[in-house]
Amino acid sequence: MYIIVGLGNPGAEYEKTRHNMGFQVIDKLADKYNIDVTTSKHKGLIGKGVIDGQKVVLLKPQTYMNLSGQSVEDICSYYKIDTTSELIVIYDDISLPCGNLRIRPSGSAGGHNGIKNIIGMLSSQDFWRIKIGVGDKKKGMDLKDHVLGRIPEEEGKLIDDAQNKAVEAIKLMLEKKGDEAMNLYNRKVSE
Repeated sequence: MYIIVGLGNPGAEYEKTRHNMGFQVIDKLADKYNIDVTTSKHKGLIGKGVIDGQKVVLLKPQTYMNLSGQSVEDICSYYKIDTTSELIVIYDDISLPCGNLRIRPSGSAGGHNGIKNIIGMLSSQDFWRIKIGVGDKKKGMDLKDHVLGRIPEEEGKLIDDAQNKAVEAIKLMLEKKGDEAMNLYNRKVSE
């Protein structure tokens, strides 16, 4: 069994923001594999299903981004999964150009508060993650305004393509082909 977590903030005002990349990928997975992610459990919204023969639980933490680890730790403990191989976390990354993906089996939080909280709650930074590039803030702009800002129309196609690639990468990762997913999708996308 795999736990696939998309990070974001609950509430309509955050729906189409850069910080909700993870939620948006979970929505795409849910649509593609007909998984209903509406059960309120583990401090989040969950949906159980099967992706290409592999049992999965999709999770959208409802704790707000900075406390995502509470929800992730709760569900991982409940299902007693091996977080080094059976947990995949999807989130936004301002250090990557818009539309680029970066898949890693472990690593630091890189300044992302949601990931920092997950690492703290799990006492480990060894879990699979898919980072979706949302680009850096403009000079003089507040970081909060950037990540909580709506995705501009000109970035929409790049983001949508990256999210679709994340869905494809997850399929490979569920087949224990994480290295293949990294080789295929950790490539620079021209803007």
